[in-house]
Amino acid sequence: MSEGAASVAAAVPSADALFRSEVVRRLAIDAVLFDLDGTLVDTAPDLAGALNRVRRDRGLADMPVHELRPYASAGARGLIGAGFKIAPDHAEYPALRDAFLAHYAAALCIESVLFDAVPEVLAALEARRLRWGIVTNKATRFTTPLLDALALPNRPQVVVCGDTTPHAKPHPAPLVAAAAALGVDPARCLYVGDAERDVIAGLAAGMQTLVARYGYIEPRDRPETWRAHGHIASPRELLAWLPVSAP
Repeated sequence: MSEGAASVAAAVPSADALFRSEVVRRLAIDAVLFDLDGTLVDTAPDLAGALNRVRRDRGLADMPVHELRPYASAGARGLIGAGFKIAPDHAEYPALRDAFLAHYAAALCIESVLFDAVPEVLAALEARRLRWGIVTNKATRFTTPLLDALALPNRPQVVVCGDTTPHAKPHPAPLVAAAAALGVDPARCLYVGDAERDVIAGLAAGMQTLVARYGYIEPRDRPETWRAHGHIASPRELLAWLPVSAP
């Protein structure tokens, strides 16, 4: 766990205090909030493409997308770590990060696509009159053009980016802000994400949480220990957790 995640984890109830069950059940919610990369959208091909362009600039061979995919949820930090084996405190990291972000901004929606069944799930949310939105650590300058390029069939009612609030996930502030924008009590919100910081932020905000196991899970991750309320293996499985009728 990162230092940021650890600091916020102190605000999360202990495992004994959480109700956690692998039995699928209908949740008492009025809104669903989604992480973006690895949860709603498969952005790994374009993120890996940006990393590989940085490698080419330095005379290195491309890395296979499947090797980089697990690190895509962590953005520049995760991909540069995987591609160059350095951490953010390394002297070369800032230059590599800036080059990566420049390449990504120039080609951020070439191969990125919605995960299978996401349009169906979003349509179901609106049919059941559930509000929905996106809470991502991705900066606004990348999030807005990505969503525009994807042309979502259903538009989110709120989008909170990594630079929208003073703190990014795992801090709960972005999720609390999203719930407020929707006019929904955080306790009546569900947050779906594919990283531990998503679960930490959701629980600290007082929300129910689900882990998107189809997303970008790093080899060292142990999602079963994240204390989420449940797990889904595909976007379509989310439907079984949602209220059948409108609240």
